[in-house]
Amino acid sequence: MSIRNASTSEAPTLTGISPAQARKAGYAAFVGTTIEWFDFFIYGTASALVLGKLFFPDVSPAVGTLAAFATFAVGFIARPLGGIVFGHFGDKFGRKNTVITTLLLMGAATVGVGLLPTYAQIGVAAPILLVLLRVIQGVAMGGEWGGAVLIATEFAPPKKKILYGAFAQQGAPVGNLLATLAFLGLTFLSNEAFSSWGWRLPFLASAVLIFIGLYIRLHITETPEMVKAIESKSQKRVPLVEILRDHSGVVLLACGAVVAGVALTYVKTTFALSWATKDLGFTRTEFLQVITVALIAQIVIQPFGAILATKIDMRKAILWVLLPEIVLLPFMFVMIKTGSIGLAMVGMVLATVPTCMYYSMLAGFLAQLFPAHIRYTGISLAYQLSTAVFAGTAPFMSQMLLNINGSIWPVVCLAIGYIVLSFVCMMVLLSGKAWKTRDGQPVAALASIARIRPRPPIEIGRSGADSSWAGKVIGRAAARGWAAVPDQSAAVCGKAFFASATTVRRASEGLESRQANATGSEMSDSMSGR
Repeated sequence: MSIRNASTSEAPTLTGISPAQARKAGYAAFVGTTIEWFDFFIYGTASALVLGKLFFPDVSPAVGTLAAFATFAVGFIARPLGGIVFGHFGDKFGRKNTVITTLLLMGAATVGVGLLPTYAQIGVAAPILLVLLRVIQGVAMGGEWGGAVLIATEFAPPKKKILYGAFAQQGAPVGNLLATLAFLGLTFLSNEAFSSWGWRLPFLASAVLIFIGLYIRLHITETPEMVKAIESKSQKRVPLVEILRDHSGVVLLACGAVVAGVALTYVKTTFALSWATKDLGFTRTEFLQVITVALIAQIVIQPFGAILATKIDMRKAILWVLLPEIVLLPFMFVMIKTGSIGLAMVGMVLATVPTCMYYSMLAGFLAQLFPAHIRYTGISLAYQLSTAVFAGTAPFMSQMLLNINGSIWPVVCLAIGYIVLSFVCMMVLLSGKAWKTRDGQPVAALASIARIRPRPPIEIGRSGADSSWAGKVIGRAAARGWAAVPDQSAAVCGKAFFASATTVRRASEGLESRQANATGSEMSDSMSGR
């Protein structure tokens, strides 16, 4: 039966992957990241509401909240370690088994928090164990995100990498919503019951979700690009070494580009929840309702960011979704400060729209910055470094600024700084890219962003020609030429580069020849007495 007459859902694409396979991979990435983000977010909500007084009771409420946010940050600090460790195994042995391992590890740590005795029961051992379990959560989350993104994008059709990457990104707001609903469902409990045992229920319920996610992931196959890498034996012994040697610039820029997509979430939810309930008179139920409405809006609106990025120039898409946030974020804090639930909802929803659309673009974009044999390590390191340095510390830094200044405006300035940083880094990345190749795919960053080797090697000049200053400069530039990520785009840029280099070399040789002739003529004139 011809492809034309085959079922649309099963007909293979030019890459040999059917749309049904691609969708199945996207759904698997979505479900897995939803569960892992649920586990990760319930800790953040518990930090804002209850962990401070249960595990750090000997300090003031403000300092106790700060200490709880510090343990919250520890999980983020551990995430780059998880990205490196699981990225290594994911690039060497495959994506599937790696994400199964991260799912189990996250589940074990989350249930462990739900079973953990408090400071009143076991003393100083309680906060120590809490920090340890949070570190395990961070390591698991650090390995999970990159694997889920690659499962979605490496099964995706060539022109839909960003769109399918949004499947993995969609797990974050859904997991956050489930975490918020879990605690919202406990608001019928008295404060005493909630502090005593109620807060543990969402952590223990995670065990059920982990089994669901495990079942789904056991029924997916390895990604085609990873299978190809294994068959061609292109895996590196230590992928991190190649990342740091050849792609460190791209990693740092990608790290900065991620900031607005991750840090602002914790300013608007974790910190804002604490600020609203402790300083502004909102009850726990009221502000959880505000966050819930904003998360529902995010779930609905977020995919349109990925759609926008596939329909228009990426630079325009970034401009349209990030710059409005510089106005909408201060507006959100003003609306929350009014004390009105309705106005707080309006402010939170409006401020959520731009950043969630930006967030949906990130996964597919980052996945195309690195070749397949080091991709898991590359995107995990970039993303998790950003979460460790900026997202995990965002509630802590916000609370500290509030404690020091007694005003919300320094917090607003911090959040705007996150936006500006991401905008600049993304523009630098995009200015170093011809965004589309002939098959519609983004191409590799410029050699000025990452040290990359030419493929195949091309000799510049012959014999003594390269001894000239121009020949040496061009030769060194050629030695730092383009890497094939992907090969077609590198070839196009390589041809343009070497054509320009050859023109410059010939011109410089002509200039040097004319200078030599002029010098010889002057010497001849001098010797002849003219």
